[in-house]
Amino acid sequence: MSELKRNSFSGQQKAKVALEAVRGLKTINEIAQEHNVHPTQVRQWKKELVDQAALFFDAKRGPKPVDAQSDPERLYAKIGQLNMELDWLKKKSGISR
Repeated sequence: MSELKRNSFSGQQKAKVALEAVRGLKTINEIAQEHNVHPTQVRQWKKELVDQAALFFDAKRGPKPVDAQSDPERLYAKIGQLNMELDWLKKKSGISR
C-alpha cells in the first residue's frame, strides 16, 4: 500500500484560496480543484478568514504600549543613573552635601 504525502500550504497560499472563496466568483468546488485542495479545506480556510478578520481591525495603530512590569525597572535604573551623574557633578564643582 503506498503512502500519500500530505501537502503543506503556506499562510500566503491559504489566504489566497480563502479570499477567492470569500469573493464568491467561483464555487468552492472550482476553487478546490484549481488549487488541488479538498473542498472542505477551502470552506475551513474561508471560515477562519471571516472569523479572524475582525482582529485585524481591532489592533490599535501607533506605538506599542510599554510593558507594565518592565517599566518600574527601567525607571529605577534611570533614577540610579541620574543620582550618579548628580554626585559626580557635585564632586567636580566642589559643592558638598
